[in-house]
Amino acid sequence: MTPMVHLLLLASLLSVAAGVDLEEKKGPFVDIALDVPEGTPVPHPVHQFQVPADANNFKLSGEGLDSFKISKDGWLYLEKPLDWSQETHYAFNVEALADENVVQGPITVTVNVLDINNNAPRFTQNLYTATIKERRAAGVPFVQASASDQDDPETVNAQLLYSLVSQIPNNHNVLLFQIDPDTGDISTTKEGEEMLKARAGIQYARGEDQSIDSLKAKFNEYCPAQEIPYEENPFFTCVERQEMRRRNLDPQEDPDYTLVIRVEDMKGASEMALSGIARVNVVVQPNVWVNPGPITIKENLKGDYPRFIAKVRSNEPDAIYTLVQKERELRFPFQITPNGEILLTEELDREEKEMYILVVFAKDNHDREVDPPMEIHVVVDDVNDNEPVCEMEETVLEIQENEPIGSLVGQLKAHDSDKEGTRNSQLTYTIISENPIIHSFSIDESSGRIQALRLLQRKQEKVYNLNVRVSDSDFSTNCKVTIKVIDVNNELPLFEKSYYGNHSLAEDTEVGHTVLTVRATDADEPDTGSSYIMFNISKGNDGDVFAVETDGLGVGYVVVAKPLNFETYPTYNLQIDARNTEPLMKGVQYGSESSATLSVSVQDVDEAPEFSLDVLDVAVPENFTKGSVLLAIDAKDPEGKEIGFKMEGDTQGWLEIDAATGEIRTKENMDREKLETFEVTVTAFEKGNPEKSSEHVVYVRLLDVNDNLPKLTETQSFICMQNPKPVIIKAEDLDSDPFSGPFNFTFAKKTVNWKLKQIDDSSAELQLAKKPIKEGTHSVTIDVKDKAGMGVPQLFKVKVCNCTALGYCYMPPHGEDFKPQLGTTIGILAGILAFCVIIFIIAVKRSNKKTKNRQQPEDGEQSPMM
Repeated sequence: MTPMVHLLLLASLLSVAAGVDLEEKKGPFVDIALDVPEGTPVPHPVHQFQVPADANNFKLSGEGLDSFKISKDGWLYLEKPLDWSQETHYAFNVEALADENVVQGPITVTVNVLDINNNAPRFTQNLYTATIKERRAAGVPFVQASASDQDDPETVNAQLLYSLVSQIPNNHNVLLFQIDPDTGDISTTKEGEEMLKARAGIQYARGEDQSIDSLKAKFNEYCPAQEIPYEENPFFTCVERQEMRRRNLDPQEDPDYTLVIRVEDMKGASEMALSGIARVNVVVQPNVWVNPGPITIKENLKGDYPRFIAKVRSNEPDAIYTLVQKERELRFPFQITPNGEILLTEELDREEKEMYILVVFAKDNHDREVDPPMEIHVVVDDVNDNEPVCEMEETVLEIQENEPIGSLVGQLKAHDSDKEGTRNSQLTYTIISENPIIHSFSIDESSGRIQALRLLQRKQEKVYNLNVRVSDSDFSTNCKVTIKVIDVNNELPLFEKSYYGNHSLAEDTEVGHTVLTVRATDADEPDTGSSYIMFNISKGNDGDVFAVETDGLGVGYVVVAKPLNFETYPTYNLQIDARNTEPLMKGVQYGSESSATLSVSVQDVDEAPEFSLDVLDVAVPENFTKGSVLLAIDAKDPEGKEIGFKMEGDTQGWLEIDAATGEIRTKENMDREKLETFEVTVTAFEKGNPEKSSEHVVYVRLLDVNDNLPKLTETQSFICMQNPKPVIIKAEDLDSDPFSGPFNFTFAKKTVNWKLKQIDDSSAELQLAKKPIKEGTHSVTIDVKDKAGMGVPQLFKVKVCNCTALGYCYMPPHGEDFKPQLGTTIGILAGILAFCVIIFIIAVKRSNKKTKNRQQPEDGEQSPMM
């Protein structure tokens, strides 16, 4: 295209650029960054540079010269549409020329290509398949539908939203399935957990034959006296067809439910959002693995043992059951029979153990679980088999003389070992005798609280003895109560001195250290609550750092109860109060004589740096971005000194620590399959005195991501023509749940020559549909998908051959398929060479024996022997 044509085309474009203010596209001849949407129609004016003096042309150099051009009057324009997926930005230089001479520049022009939403999201598969059991827990994913979008991931154009379009069938207009809008995880709803049912079928007992003959026998049980042959009986053929269909369910060909799911970009928030559609075929399998609990059994139940209490049934008819106790205690009075019956072997005692948690395992002959472990709760029901018990052989209470009528004396405490909150443990209190017999007290029947019925005088009686009956619904016991009438508390406890001075403690003084001893006296009656002295710190104890320990006899020990911290509290002014356990007589109040003070000064000590958190536990995905901050260690020196950090124990070399800030970053990619958990030790130290340091262990746990596809453990096998048994195919996945098993085995392409049957979570049977008639090698492509629906087709080779008596594949050496491997060839050659060496040694020895004391023959004479 000639420059003149360019100018004419550009002028035409500028004349029709409706709605665009071209003045905004003009600017000086300096460095500039411009934005241009991808797919913009061309030619398109981008920017006009002011033409420098004496300039009559411009020159471009750098990237994108096939897409960008510039006119002589300074218009930079787009000649070729841009594609963000091919290039996100261009950088080139512009020079102003006077003829061929540069008069100004170069300047740098950066063009950012703006993504537009021109790529619809696409699912990784058009059809997903899944098999689930009845009563699958709501919200637990059973398959993940994932999609991708080729637009800019930093924009809303590539932000995806998953939704469920329809569910087929939907007879009750109730959605049984749901999809996570952000992840694409598909799970059952609460309604689906309750309503999903498998197709009806014949139920077989453990070890029962499931052949056609067995089906005929069961048909005769329900429909006796049938004279029509089975093959001609429409009822039997209908049952047979349905049973075979149920046994060989194929999610691709015969699903129970088909879900239509949609993925939209722009988070589905715009009418301009683009979308993609996929289908999910779901097969519902029966689930007879039902928890029979909770099971309630009365304690001390009489009768014959062992006795049946419940039964479990696995989804695998030939499952082997085992029963264990979750708590792993010595006594376990339960058993399970081969057919799943749970038996109780002896009487239970609720007071010994109120509930047992049984765990039932169902496994196959290879000790692999065929159903998830089941926890069954066995609750021991209470019977009234325990008498009430007095907590003390004799309960001693005190009351001051002349206390008002109705004053509380105290409470008698008793307990019953039967189940709390039932009639069996509900106690009733009754005073059955009082000595002396003056009827001075009453007791609350439900709580055991004892109150005075009259004014008590020490000169009349100092001690009263009560006999109290404590009863439940069937049993009773008698408790002794002694009530002492003590002198009124009219004397105050007095400290020996009011000020105990100033005491100095180092900051690192150990907890439990005794600071000083305080003493006080009380003139009330000895050995009563009126003279018993308790000490408590009422003022100045910031942070409850100090406490006073006492035996109640007037001596108190001030001790350090918590670590000291000079930086937080350098000084303490403590007030200690002395108090009686009995209330003071009316008109008497505690005064300053019952209080004492002291001062404590904390001396600063150079302490090691301290970490802000006690536990440093980090869990991150294994694909955590290299160079990102894994954890910022927060530590400070109590004295405010500058600290540094170092790290040890990273055996894989995945991490590094910033010595100044304590930030731990990843310096290499981490791999959970190589090491799932590890720990490193971080040391914080004073830079001026590195000996002052503290260590803290950081625990790192790598979370699995689906970065490994399931792979077949073997890629070839053989089938004997004489006895064509199925080939066992196994797969493995280095990821963990939910990105590993159970695996789903299907044919990548439909085939009539082979059958594929799932055995368990990690293996399947590959079987010929018909008996083979000739030898040959067959290639079968099998799709192996993990729990999240990720997988790729894999080639599996099967050699069909005649076999030896030992069951190994035999191919004639002259056959066209006979191709010995390198190892076989080397083995044959080595055997031949060894045989030749042995013959040579024997020949030499015989020759030496015959020619002893004779001259050795010539070579020509020995050659026939050799």
